[in-house]
Amino acid sequence: MKTKRKRTRNRLLLLAFVYAPTVFADLAPFTSDGCSAFPDGTPGQNTLWLDCCYQHDRAYWQGGTREQRAKADQALRACVAAVGEPEIAALMLAGVRVGGTPYLPTRFRWGYGWPFFRGYKALSADEIRQVDAFVGAEIAPTPD
Repeated sequence: MKTKRKRTRNRLLLLAFVYAPTVFADLAPFTSDGCSAFPDGTPGQNTLWLDCCYQHDRAYWQGGTREQRAKADQALRACVAAVGEPEIAALMLAGVRVGGTPYLPTRFRWGYGWPFFRGYKALSADEIRQVDAFVGAEIAPTPD
């Protein structure tokens, strides 16, 4: 009986350790690395689509639902295509769909402003207030 109770307690402690950061965590300040592991533009215009990546980073930083991620990724594709690079836009879309999963501990994952292991989750009213507080203090994108 004691062993079963001890195993249950240990499992609960493990769950608390894994999930507590996502329940009680605050949002880290917004950061952007431009287009992550991708150029910010062409050799002739080295920041051609940097603003597209900056806006995409803002969406990824705050995270949210699976649908919000898909919308952010499509907005990136449309933005890069609008600056005259539809082929690059398609390549970038493929890259962010594969590399932006919230289930890898990368600095560019979906919801990277929150502690790792958040996954896809709608923002609560308190979390939206945290996002709004940082959005007013944003720094404009800069080239690499």
